[in-house]
Amino acid sequence: MIEVNQLTKRYGDVLAVNGLTFTVRPGHVTGFLGPNGAGKSTTLRMILGLSKPTGGTATIDGHPFRNRSAGLRHVGALLDAGDVHGGRTAAAHLSALARSNGLPRRRVEEVLQEVGLAGVARRRVRGFSLGMRQRAGVPWASTPPDSCRPRP
Repeated sequence: MIEVNQLTKRYGDVLAVNGLTFTVRPGHVTGFLGPNGAGKSTTLRMILGLSKPTGGTATIDGHPFRNRSAGLRHVGALLDAGDVHGGRTAAAHLSALARSNGLPRRRVEEVLQEVGLAGVARRRVRGFSLGMRQRAGVPWASTPPDSCRPRP
């Protein structure tokens, strides 16, 4: 469950998010809609611990996400397809994410197949189209946490 309580974010004089409160319950699909500049990405970045709130709290399953040592075992997110380093191959990008989160190496090849990038896995991401870069980021964002647990 995601719980946001009076979440606020200021950038100098700009109030990007103002006292936002909501709960996302398990098993429910929840839309997060609004015009450009409404604070959607800023809110998601605060929930994921990528930006520090000016005020309020955001927790996932009762804990701040930034306190989790292997975040991809709990939450998958793709906020910006441009976050993939252009000098890495798709396989290297996914391998680094897997290693840093204690996920099994076998998942890298599986998800490359699932998103249709197996044939270009050894190419550098800088040569990918936007759609291909998005597909390079989607695998961990869409992999159910239970399927990522290391096997004994």
